[in-house]
Amino acid sequence: MRGDIKPDVCVIGLGYIGLPTAAIIARSGCPVHGLDVSQSVVDTINRGEIHIEEVDLDGLVQAAVQRGLLTASTRIAPADVFVIAVPTPFAKDGNHTPDTSYVMAAAAQIASVLKKGDTVILESTCPVGTTGALRDLIARERSDLALPGLCEGTPDVSIAYCPERVLPGKILEELTHNDRSIGGITPRCARKALAFYKRFVKGECVTTDVRSAEMTKLVENAFRDVNIAFANELSMIADRQGLDVWEVIRLANRHPRVNILSPGPGVGGHCIAVDPWFIVHGAPDDARIIRQARETNDAKMAHVLARATALIAAHPDQRVACLGLAFKANIDDFRESPARFVAAGLAREFGERVHVVEPYAGELPPEFDGTGALLVDLDTALEECGIIVVLVDHDIFKVVPPEEREGALVYDTRGIWPDVA
Repeated sequence: MRGDIKPDVCVIGLGYIGLPTAAIIARSGCPVHGLDVSQSVVDTINRGEIHIEEVDLDGLVQAAVQRGLLTASTRIAPADVFVIAVPTPFAKDGNHTPDTSYVMAAAAQIASVLKKGDTVILESTCPVGTTGALRDLIARERSDLALPGLCEGTPDVSIAYCPERVLPGKILEELTHNDRSIGGITPRCARKALAFYKRFVKGECVTTDVRSAEMTKLVENAFRDVNIAFANELSMIADRQGLDVWEVIRLANRHPRVNILSPGPGVGGHCIAVDPWFIVHGAPDDARIIRQARETNDAKMAHVLARATALIAAHPDQRVACLGLAFKANIDDFRESPARFVAAGLAREFGERVHVVEPYAGELPPEFDGTGALLVDLDTALEECGIIVVLVDHDIFKVVPPEEREGALVYDTRGIWPDVA
């Protein structure tokens, strides 16, 4: 990767992180082969189209495909740099156990085409020690290669960990401009990965050891989760004491050293709602505050569902508008969404009385099947529903004036309408 020689890159996993990453790498001039298990995703990308909603991604992918710098396939291909961006969900044991099987499956595929001089970079959010386990799997599969940390002298390949830290809706901007923490199995591995990221990252790239980099990603999301939990716990206390939590937070934040975040119906997404459990899994007896924060934010979902249920049950002649299903504003990502949890719970309880407004959805998720709930546009909901439950702070919801919701009973979990007590 010296001089102006562009490395061939293989990005494994073409989802919310993998596809933008592949497109940005291609924009830098590197040929990128994208790998995904879904033939539909592969076909969509090869047409120069996208299967996810993200600002400016469509034009970037289209340009990269037209220039011949981005192709997609369901089959692994040789490359100089392999970037793994596959999911790390929970195992199906009910204990929030991390499931790294997708990472290990990607490692096994890479091992089949790996050659001397290659670099393997894991970007997926993982428990501490996952990159080392990935290295060990490759070592078992490829005894002909010298792996970092397992050999004397210079290894044949480099292995590193470099987590993304992006905000949906600003992924392209943040992949380019945010600082990156790059952890190598050895310092040499970190330097090799650093040289690669400097091709397309304008933020500062800081090298460290691999386990510190793994923990850093988890700590970043756990920090946010703990702070949101404080706001959500405060909102539940305010509900029971008849206080306006938004007014309390507004006044408290006038203190020069206080910055309370905004509460909501819970915490969603595949990062903040998931990653703290990876820390708990690794240190179950010590991660007490982190565990409590996760439980508090999950409890807020149940609290919102119970309060909304009571409001709706007390007015049996009124239809209900649930505003939003996404886990945050202005995106189409519904993973781990508290809004989705609450709306689905209300649909199961009140059936066809429930109207759902989600401008980023073409149909309701499967859990709404058979409930009788309807997906409607915002104007229809405002005209037909006497109860409004605000679950997501999409911009389109924020601009609804008081006169259009006059007479409606409103439960605003996001604080988007200051005139609502």
